[in-house]
Amino acid sequence: MTTNQDDRVWEALGDRTRRAIVLCLTEGPKPVGELATYLPVSRSAVSQHLKVLKDAGLVAEQAVGTKRIYRVNEAGVLALRDQLDTFWNRTLSGFESLVERSQKERKARGR
Repeated sequence: MTTNQDDRVWEALGDRTRRAIVLCLTEGPKPVGELATYLPVSRSAVSQHLKVLKDAGLVAEQAVGTKRIYRVNEAGVLALRDQLDTFWNRTLSGFESLVERSQKERKARGR
Protein backbone atom coordinates (compact mmCIF):
# COMPACT_ATOMS: atom_id res chain seq x y z
CA MET A 1 0.00 0.00 0.00
CA THR A 2 1.24 3.46 -0.80
CA THR A 3 0.99 6.38 1.60
CA ASN A 4 -1.84 7.87 -0.48
CA GLN A 5 -3.64 4.53 -0.34
CA ASP A 6 -3.01 4.34 3.42
CA ASP A 7 -4.65 7.76 3.81
CA ARG A 8 -7.68 6.66 1.76
CA VAL A 9 -8.13 3.58 3.94
CA TRP A 10 -8.08 5.54 7.19
CA GLU A 11 -10.28 8.30 5.77
CA ALA A 12 -12.78 5.69 4.57
CA LEU A 13 -12.90 4.05 7.98
CA GLY A 14 -13.25 7.43 9.70
CA ASP A 15 -16.93 7.42 8.79
CA ARG A 16 -19.27 5.49 11.10
CA THR A 17 -21.57 4.35 8.27
CA ARG A 18 -18.66 2.96 6.27
CA ARG A 19 -17.38 1.09 9.33
CA ALA A 20 -20.89 -0.36 9.75
CA ILE A 21 -20.90 -1.45 6.10
CA VAL A 22 -17.54 -3.21 6.49
CA LEU A 23 -18.81 -4.88 9.65
CA CYS A 24 -21.94 -6.09 7.82
CA LEU A 25 -19.80 -7.44 4.99
CA THR A 26 -17.65 -9.43 7.41
CA GLU A 27 -20.72 -11.63 7.84
CA GLY A 28 -20.70 -12.37 4.10
CA PRO A 29 -21.20 -10.81 0.67
CA LYS A 30 -24.32 -8.68 0.23
CA PRO A 31 -26.01 -6.52 -2.43
CA VAL A 32 -26.61 -2.81 -1.82
CA GLY A 33 -30.30 -3.31 -1.07
CA GLU A 34 -29.61 -5.78 1.72
CA LEU A 35 -26.90 -3.55 3.21
CA ALA A 36 -29.33 -0.63 3.19
CA THR A 37 -31.77 -2.59 5.39
CA TYR A 38 -29.17 -2.64 8.18
CA LEU A 39 -28.31 1.06 8.01
CA PRO A 40 -30.11 4.34 8.73
CA VAL A 41 -29.23 5.74 5.29
CA SER A 42 -30.73 5.43 1.83
CA ARG A 43 -29.73 2.84 -0.72
CA SER A 44 -28.15 5.63 -2.77
CA ALA A 45 -26.06 6.71 0.22
CA VAL A 46 -24.95 3.10 0.77
CA SER A 47 -23.81 2.99 -2.87
CA GLN A 48 -21.79 6.15 -2.38
CA HIS A 49 -20.18 4.77 0.77
CA LEU A 50 -19.39 1.51 -1.04
CA LYS A 51 -17.62 3.49 -3.78
CA VAL A 52 -15.37 5.13 -1.18
CA LEU A 53 -14.66 1.75 0.44
CA LYS A 54 -13.94 0.21 -2.95
CA ASP A 55 -11.59 3.06 -3.91
CA ALA A 56 -9.79 2.54 -0.58
CA GLY A 57 -9.34 -1.16 -1.40
CA LEU A 58 -11.44 -2.41 1.51
CA VAL A 59 -14.41 -3.69 -0.51
CA ALA A 60 -14.68 -5.57 -3.79
CA GLU A 61 -17.70 -6.02 -6.02
CA GLN A 62 -18.89 -8.72 -8.38
CA ALA A 63 -21.68 -8.50 -10.92
CA VAL A 64 -24.23 -11.28 -10.51
CA GLY A 65 -26.98 -10.84 -13.07
CA THR A 66 -28.31 -7.33 -12.63
CA LYS A 67 -27.02 -6.99 -9.06
CA ARG A 68 -23.64 -6.06 -7.71
CA ILE A 69 -22.57 -8.13 -4.75
CA TYR A 70 -20.11 -6.55 -2.34
CA ARG A 71 -17.66 -8.33 -0.09
CA VAL A 72 -14.71 -7.43 2.10
CA ASN A 73 -11.51 -7.27 0.06
CA GLU A 74 -9.20 -9.61 1.96
CA ALA A 75 -6.02 -8.04 0.55
CA GLY A 76 -7.10 -4.57 1.68
CA VAL A 77 -7.98 -5.76 5.16
CA LEU A 78 -4.68 -7.68 5.44
CA ALA A 79 -2.78 -4.52 4.45
CA LEU A 80 -4.67 -2.60 7.12
CA ARG A 81 -3.84 -5.32 9.65
CA ASP A 82 -0.15 -5.05 8.71
CA GLN A 83 -0.27 -1.30 9.36
CA LEU A 84 -1.85 -1.85 12.76
CA ASP A 85 0.62 -4.59 13.66
CA THR A 86 3.53 -2.32 12.70
CA PHE A 87 2.07 0.50 14.77
CA TRP A 88 1.57 -1.66 17.87
CA ASN A 89 4.94 -3.40 17.55
CA ARG A 90 6.71 -0.03 17.38
CA THR A 91 4.65 1.33 20.27
CA LEU A 92 5.32 -1.71 22.47
CA SER A 93 9.00 -1.65 21.58
CA GLY A 94 9.19 2.01 22.53
CA PHE A 95 7.41 1.31 25.80
CA GLU A 96 9.79 -1.57 26.53
CA SER A 97 12.80 0.70 25.89
CA LEU A 98 11.34 3.34 28.20
CA VAL A 99 10.82 0.80 30.99
CA GLU A 100 14.35 -0.59 30.58
CA ARG A 101 15.86 2.91 30.62
CA SER A 102 13.83 3.79 33.71
CA GLN A 103 15.00 0.62 35.49
CA LYS A 104 18.66 1.38 34.65
CA GLU A 105 18.29 4.93 35.96
CA ARG A 106 16.73 3.67 39.17
CA LYS A 107 19.57 1.17 39.67
CA ALA A 108 22.14 3.90 38.96
CA ARG A 109 20.57 6.19 41.59
CA GLY A 110 20.39 3.36 44.12
CA ARG A 111 24.16 2.79 44.08
